[in-house]
Amino acid sequence: MNKYLDKVIENVRLKNPNEPEFLQAVKEVLCTVEPMLNKHPEYEKTALLERIVEPERIITFRVPWIDDKGDVIVNRGFRVQFNSVIGPYKGGLRFHPSVNQSIMKFLGFEQIFKNALTGLPIGGAKGGSDFDPKGKSDNEIMRFCQSFMTELYRHIGQDVDVPAGDIGVGGREIGYLFGQYKRIKNSYEGGVLTGKDICYGGSLARKEATGYGLIFFMREMLKANNNSLQGKTVTISGSGNVAIYACEKAVSYGAKVVAMSDSSGCVYDKNGIDLDLVKQIKEVERGRLKEYLNKHSDAVYTERTSDDSPIWEIKTDIALPCATQNELTLNSAKKLVANGVLAVGEGANMPCTLEATEYLLGNGILVAPAKAANAGGVATSAIEMTQNSIRYYFSFEEVEAKLDRIMTNIFKSCKESAEIYGCAGNYVAGANLAGFKKIADGMMAQGIV
Repeated sequence: MNKYLDKVIENVRLKNPNEPEFLQAVKEVLCTVEPMLNKHPEYEKTALLERIVEPERIITFRVPWIDDKGDVIVNRGFRVQFNSVIGPYKGGLRFHPSVNQSIMKFLGFEQIFKNALTGLPIGGAKGGSDFDPKGKSDNEIMRFCQSFMTELYRHIGQDVDVPAGDIGVGGREIGYLFGQYKRIKNSYEGGVLTGKDICYGGSLARKEATGYGLIFFMREMLKANNNSLQGKTVTISGSGNVAIYACEKAVSYGAKVVAMSDSSGCVYDKNGIDLDLVKQIKEVERGRLKEYLNKHSDAVYTERTSDDSPIWEIKTDIALPCATQNELTLNSAKKLVANGVLAVGEGANMPCTLEATEYLLGNGILVAPAKAANAGGVATSAIEMTQNSIRYYFSFEEVEAKLDRIMTNIFKSCKESAEIYGCAGNYVAGANLAGFKKIADGMMAQGIV
């Protein structure tokens, strides 16, 4: 390993001993850009790696709110503004009990390169809280969001930092957050948040964007390797926005999605998943996927009993992990390979462990990395920002066409970068190299800041 690279990774480990997710993200990116480092000794002279792995700013704050019983609850809020070299900070907010500084930093670090790959002028950030929206009333969620924004508003703005949604933060939460921001600021800054409802400045196709974008990327990756989605079986972990709309678009290309999951287990339907029913259960009733069997008794539901989701034991041509980070372990990767999987597409953020990714690549499996394959959401958020700036709405078809072009260009960048640096066919390395090059060029141009 390059000595400079080795030194930086070791320093990150020493400085952040209790942040495994962040260290994993740093190693995953930096180890693949070694060929570029060897060609650019000026990076070491300007401490570029030391600067790129250190957030420009981390904001942590308390979020007190009152539940429906009148009890005072205190949660912790975060915003990690990681890198603004190519544009205002941009990245989602996650409300989930697992949220901590390590996860926020890993997500923010990934976001830098993901946003760079889109070709749009947006920097990298992430934020959220350990608040759990599950089981909360609308009024409780509103009170929490209002308290959260009462602090966050000081640190964001449509030309400074533009949050969006992530796990636990959908249209309802974005609405409450935007309403509080507008009230405090006494101005209508439509571009300060994305993922808004269409009635007050949101974009058509935003809800579908990450899932659709994943399939656009998979289409291009398979095409480049003389294959297609037509006639393929697909398993998709998760049953939120990304999974649902990846399923919808995959089916439109002639694939058959046979399994989906949630945190409790997975449903296998050999006849093909009834997506309308999944939407009803998850988007309308906010229920559990096990309820699928109430309408389709011939389907099979398997409870999750370990860290390895049972969905990866199902024989499939294409696997799409769309739930959460590190959900696809080495053990699961081995099962997928043994069952003849052709390709894996990361719809969630860093859903494969490092060991799983290495095993898949080592066995000739096509891997679409998250920072490229799930960039459709943030790309469409940037399209929403454009619409807010010009006070104009694009049609659904216009947004989808723009998204398709962006995802096609992202794949081309990954493919070309992999070929230039001697790792053709490795789109994980290609994505890291392409994203890193754009950020590095910007940082070198702007001086030691």
